[in-house]
Amino acid sequence: MNTLLLSGGKDDILKAGEILARGGLVAIPTETVYGLAANALDGNAVRRIFEAKGRPMDNPLIVHIADFSDIKRFKLVSEIPEKAVKLAEKFWSGPLTIIMPKGESIPDEVSAGLDTVAVRFPSHKTAQEVIKAAGVPLAAPSANLSGSPSPTCAEHVMSDLNGRIDAVLDGGECKVGLESTVITLVTEPPGLLRPGGVTAEEIEEVIGKIEIDDAVLHQLKSGEKAASPGMKYKHYSPKAEVVLIVASDEDYINYVNERKGEGVAALCYDGDEKSLEVKALTLGEKNDYGEQAHELFKRLREVDELDGIKTVYARCPRPDGVGMAVYNRLIRAAGFEVIELEKL
Repeated sequence: MNTLLLSGGKDDILKAGEILARGGLVAIPTETVYGLAANALDGNAVRRIFEAKGRPMDNPLIVHIADFSDIKRFKLVSEIPEKAVKLAEKFWSGPLTIIMPKGESIPDEVSAGLDTVAVRFPSHKTAQEVIKAAGVPLAAPSANLSGSPSPTCAEHVMSDLNGRIDAVLDGGECKVGLESTVITLVTEPPGLLRPGGVTAEEIEEVIGKIEIDDAVLHQLKSGEKAASPGMKYKHYSPKAEVVLIVASDEDYINYVNERKGEGVAALCYDGDEKSLEVKALTLGEKNDYGEQAHELFKRLREVDELDGIKTVYARCPRPDGVGMAVYNRLIRAAGFEVIELEKL
């Protein structure tokens, strides 16, 4: 397959919409990461997403809309909870996904056989324009090979999916850099299933108490179904092994330097590189979780561009605020391999 690389111009947005309307696959920019989009109402088109990514079919997808009214217009849900309206008024358009009871138009390929559906209204203007051009809501997981770091620019998508999909629409670098927050409203209290740019604290200010699902910070239990994307499998990983280190500044630097030699690198905070004796990639300031979120996937991909790196020792952020989202992605990139030299 010849994958077209399209610009963000009006004609190319219309071209992307045409491809999607006829059942094709187009990688599109959003404010979070690039998404691999297909017509969310067409089970056959959605199945092609899983084939292109090598993604397990039991991993549900998120449906992207261009206006809140699309939920009723396309019968995406069987009911819109009052709390969904409140969250949409506060955070949409933006990096928040809301899980609601599934409507009659959603094929099983989108929901992984669950009786719920995840819906998001992205704030990226190009994404909105493509959805409108396609004339249908779009199912869109991250536009990468399954398990690898999510793409935050068109170059990342082409590296993974060139020849596997119909087109990539280049909308520049993604602003947030991590996938959306996912909240389910089919439980009481509502549950946070995936942290992102909208924090648990911000959500609670709008709808009251929520519970943070155990799988946000820990491995999904054996046999447990994934209620949200990003819960079940090892994700976001470079080819090199990622090991997460919980430690003070000094202890982290000493631990990594003791293991210096061929094949070792560090994923660290600004300033650490001055004391490290290995190749180092920085994520940003220690307490600037927004910057770390923006840089994380880009840096994980850069690990594999370094010659001969077999292991990367990553610093561990505190799991609160946006730091919870960074922690969530890192612990999955590490396959839950964590070395604790101190308690978080």
